[in-house]
Amino acid sequence: MKEKLAKAWHDVFEGVGFDYGLPIDISTHGSAIDSLIGTLHYFMALLFIGWGIYLVYCLIKFRERPGHKADISPKNYSIPKYLEIGIVIFEACLLVFFSYPVWAKLKTDFPDRASSLVVRITAEQFAWNIHYPGRDGKFGKTNIDLIDGTNPVGLDREDPDAKDDIVSINQFNVPVGKPVIVELGAKDVIHGFFLPTARVKHDAIPGMVFPLWFETKETGEFQIACAQLCGVGHYRMVGYFNVKTQEEFDNWLLEEEKALTEGE
Repeated sequence: MKEKLAKAWHDVFEGVGFDYGLPIDISTHGSAIDSLIGTLHYFMALLFIGWGIYLVYCLIKFRERPGHKADISPKNYSIPKYLEIGIVIFEACLLVFFSYPVWAKLKTDFPDRASSLVVRITAEQFAWNIHYPGRDGKFGKTNIDLIDGTNPVGLDREDPDAKDDIVSINQFNVPVGKPVIVELGAKDVIHGFFLPTARVKHDAIPGMVFPLWFETKETGEFQIACAQLCGVGHYRMVGYFNVKTQEEFDNWLLEEEKALTEGE
């Protein structure tokens, strides 16, 4: 039911120009988010124009003039009350029937982990550390005492599950058309993990891990931005979001595994 409501809302407003000023959308859920953003902007524009006209009307109608005494008591002029009630009802419907279904799908309706790419992303001043579980699909153990310049996530290479794990800095590679589950955390301060083209944004908070997911529908090279002012070097915290074909992604994994083998 929630999916039908969200789709109906999108179909009604599709092609009205909601993508104006937004980055390209490469996400399977992006159209629903863009429709909500556009609807809110049009609604706020309507309110701005409507209240502006009403203000001019009131300035004229209730102006001081000879032989007229203004009476602004509610019993004399109740239109604003009904307008405000209507606006509140509309906003409640927008929240309950349209915003919530989109939010619930992204926050509670996660894809199957077995058929998804699962990665851990740990933010720090000023880099994005992307940890892949390797071919076995199991993350190796990490230890804070092992963190250094060459091991930003503290991966314990002595752990059998960590032998094939891949850690990439500022290079987030994913295959197109496959769900991606991100386990998001941070080392030091609050960061804002932001993939504009995938319509993904979430704060990364030290001591907490937040799961989020998305699925892409187009290949290309894009950026990871930090949506929080995380320090004086915030401008340097830019990463690269590379959406590859499945074959390209598999080849990348093979190259990284080869590099791990040669480095042992």
